[in-house]
Amino acid sequence: MQRRSFLGTLTTSLGAALDGTFTKSARAQNGAQRAGRSTFLPESTIVLVHGAWADGYCWGNIVLPLEERGLRVMCAPIPLSSLTNDTNALSWALERTVGPLVLVGHAYSGAVIAAVRNERVKSLVYVAALAPDESETVAKVFYRDPPNPEQPKMVPDSHGLVWMPDDAFRRALAQNASPDQVRIAAAVQRPVAVECIQEPAPAPLWKSKPSWFLVAEEDRMINPKTQHFMANRMGATVRPHRVDHTPMYSEPALVVEVIMEAARKNLSS
Repeated sequence: MQRRSFLGTLTTSLGAALDGTFTKSARAQNGAQRAGRSTFLPESTIVLVHGAWADGYCWGNIVLPLEERGLRVMCAPIPLSSLTNDTNALSWALERTVGPLVLVGHAYSGAVIAAVRNERVKSLVYVAALAPDESETVAKVFYRDPPNPEQPKMVPDSHGLVWMPDDAFRRALAQNASPDQVRIAAAVQRPVAVECIQEPAPAPLWKSKPSWFLVAEEDRMINPKTQHFMANRMGATVRPHRVDHTPMYSEPALVVEVIMEAARKNLSS
């Protein structure tokens, strides 16, 4: 009799505990669904690619918000040594993923994300980025329209590398970012080789994949008029915002919003 009573009590307690666990699980699942976290295809990955004078650190404000929405995130490193080398480096990084992909490029890396060939790429997102057409160079589209007066002169050194003066980050690359962010961006900058901007681009992926373009209307590096031209030529979904060249620093929520729009459209189950 005592054994039956003990088992009954244990069963009741276990049932209550499990019921509480399932209730919490259901609540969490419902919350995730409301946030759009459980609607993506398995292993869906956002691949963030940095531009010139930067590394993966530039996406520091973007990674966690995307992961919190149920997406995998990779900040793919590229050597900034030539368009071909950078495309190969991105392709090798994509080999570490297994699911559907959205590629996100900032500035120069817009040319890089459009040059890869991977059937798992579902869409492209351009963040104040450059989008040369086949046989065009990055330099050609970059200088299509008159530069902003604050745009620094970019002169290669004796090794064929272009560095930015420290004050260029404050004046042109990230004028809307916090002073601390600007100082860090200048300190961690990586030079870009001349070959990156002078090598003709291959047939771009945006001709066969849907694209989104965050146009930075206060960009002092890439003329906003040029950005609109490229976005319209691509047939991209255009999202203009009053942000500077690096909205990942100054307005990360807007960047996340545009990436999530592309993800919901192309990675949803």
